[in-house]
Amino acid sequence: FASGAQALPASSEEGGERLDAVFAALADAHHRHGADALGSYIISMAHDRSDVLAVLALARRGGLVDDAGAVPLDIAPLFETVDDLKRGTDTLRDLLADPVYRTHLASRGDVQMVMLGYSDSGKDGGIAASRWGLQRAQVELLEVAAESGIRLTFFHGRGGSISRGGGKTTHAVDASPRGSIDGRLRVTEQGEVIHRKYGIRALALRSLEQSTGAVLRSSLRPRAPEPREEQWRPVMDLIAHKSADAYRAFVGQKDFMQYFRLATPIDVIERMTLGSRPSRRLGEDAALSNLRAIPWVFAWSQARAVIPGWYGVGSGLQAAVDAGHEQILKDMARDWPFFSTFLDDIAMVLSKGDLTIAEQFSQLSGALHARFFPQIRGELELTSQWILALTGQDALLQHDQRLALSIRLRNPYIDPISVLQVDLLRRWRESGGEDDEVLRALVACVNGVAQGVQNTG
Repeated sequence: FASGAQALPASSEEGGERLDAVFAALADAHHRHGADALGSYIISMAHDRSDVLAVLALARRGGLVDDAGAVPLDIAPLFETVDDLKRGTDTLRDLLADPVYRTHLASRGDVQMVMLGYSDSGKDGGIAASRWGLQRAQVELLEVAAESGIRLTFFHGRGGSISRGGGKTTHAVDASPRGSIDGRLRVTEQGEVIHRKYGIRALALRSLEQSTGAVLRSSLRPRAPEPREEQWRPVMDLIAHKSADAYRAFVGQKDFMQYFRLATPIDVIERMTLGSRPSRRLGEDAALSNLRAIPWVFAWSQARAVIPGWYGVGSGLQAAVDAGHEQILKDMARDWPFFSTFLDDIAMVLSKGDLTIAEQFSQLSGALHARFFPQIRGELELTSQWILALTGQDALLQHDQRLALSIRLRNPYIDPISVLQVDLLRRWRESGGEDDEVLRALVACVNGVAQGVQNTG
């Protein structure tokens, strides 16, 4: 679209009717219950301004217009892939240059919400590229907002696992770019962590207290500007780029998806009723791009390799060291909250994994094991080596003994379940997936491991 006043994109008659019905329902809710009945309209996989302008046009066509002739709806693009995060600033700048959308935003108090996706960006380019892409996107989007005189609110689409943006909210807030919080924090809380964080009144109060305290601290006493960040950003660019190269080279190999399906219990997970959506997009093949992020992460967590949470990081750090940046990396690890939090999160993921059990799962892939597992082992050892070297520790999580002890106490209970799961998985597959009794036992194992490692997707 050149502007928000253009015609809608062509669609099937049935699809058009469904779209009209959605916005007619929103218009009816607004008419019956007022403005508070509607939240933000989030556009998944937003690629450019036309995705946002289409919603504005559809809302008008569906009758969602107030007495002043404005559309009473906040429209939030969701940038999910690494490339969309890079294009996010251009998308926002183009939107704000559009007179129709600018008029709409003025009617909404000049507040624009942008949702940031952690899951698909991590599956797309690996955790280092995802984390850095999200960090850079926030900085650059804030600059565009400041230039245009609007207020920006970030909505963080975090998952439960580290690779999908999970972790401690307080650490995430502390690691956020200056000005990105500004008295407001909006995040998704995954179903798997709801009970753990809010299931008991005392825990719920503590969780909310910690989040509120972190937001207040970040807003009222922001970090002083760090002049060395100008020096650190190109180093982080290099790490993200080389890490993504290593990650994509690994998952892009011929027969990788076959290996993934054999070396993890993804076939069991697909038989379970998990989440609100199928494990992959309907009607699509089994390519990685069509697999949803939750089963991707869940399967590797069950196999105890947890590849989405660390793969490629070692290669990225090694590339930075080879470029002569080892001392700069140590400075970053000590003095840059973003980088130190990133390294801590990777260390936690590595601590939860178990290479011995991961190898047993990998052996289920037959001849593919000898081809893929040495790559996993090599990258894991490289990642662990540089995490320890840059943080000055002799062991992972040495500086967080409480967390390290918690993992050490849980693992002896989880490990036998994982070993049993490998045997059951072999037997179930030999039955052609027809042995329901073995499947029930497998599902129990999946639940047990998930509770123990405290991660699903």
